[in-house]
Amino acid sequence: VKLVESGGGPVQAGGSLRLFCVYSGYYSPTMCLGWFPQAPGKIREAVASISTGHQTTEYSDSVKGRFTISHDYEKKTMWLEMSNLKSEDTAVYSCAADLNKAYACPLGRDYLHWGQGTQVAVSS
Repeated sequence: VKLVESGGGPVQAGGSLRLFCVYSGYYSPTMCLGWFPQAPGKIREAVASISTGHQTTEYSDSVKGRFTISHDYEKKTMWLEMSNLKSEDTAVYSCAADLNKAYACPLGRDYLHWGQGTQVAVSS
């Protein structure tokens, strides 16, 4: 599977942004997709995930209530609605896929397929 992100850019604190991840190639109808921000010097950890077959979602505490992950199977697209952005949200956001069949996608799940990432820069 190939993953391509878009939608990043500069935004002021308190603002909103929508990131997109379009996938192609071989994929599973019941795979896990996730968003992974990585800031300089920090570990890359999932903040949101979704099961494409069951639309079950998971969020980290840091983004719960501010970010919403969604998926459209026909468009082969996942997106992340980000609102009330904070400076600490600044990072390169990568989407990732795990093709193993899954009902739920815990944030700690291993992902083997990655996009190149899109930069989000939140200024205060």
